Amino acid sequence: MVIYLQWSVFLTKLSAAEQGRSRGVATDDDAGTNTGLLLYYPYREMERQVMAALHGAGFEDLSFAQARIFQRIGPEGTRVVQLAQDAGVTKQTASVLVQDLEQEGYVVRRPDPADARARLVVVAARGRAAQAVAAGVVAAVEERWRRKLGARRWAALRRALAELHEDPPGATG
Repeated sequence: MVIYLQWSVFLTKLSAAEQGRSRGVATDDDAGTNTGLLLYYPYREMERQVMAALHGAGFEDLSFAQARIFQRIGPEGTRVVQLAQDAGVTKQTASVLVQDLEQEGYVVRRPDPADARARLVVVAARGRAAQAVAAGVVAAVEERWRRKLGARRWAALRRALAELHEDPPGATG
């Protein structure tokens, strides 16, 4: 019972802090919030805005799970196993999501020129139209963030995040 109450209190505080952040209000709790969550909150808000714009533009059949796979497809196509790895899901999950994306017209599968046994997932015309909508939203959100932080802090943030991204998984230091 004590654990349940502690968890309940934690969730209540987290919810209140998240609601404050969603309104652009810095909270005293931010100093103690784990950095991963501080990185996640703006990403999640951008993701919500992108999905709302996509749904408003007629791509209402695109789910969050599908979008998380879809956004990882490279310009020349990507194998399902790589999409699964990049998205942090099983190959089976990625396969199901790609199948749904294919049925909805966002992607097509083509033979991989590097390996005739493999197939690449390639963005189709409908997918490119959805990408254009998403890119516009991402650009607008990033511009708002840049204005809020100022050019120097924005550039420093991007450099720091790029540096963290370059670290191999499991790296310590």
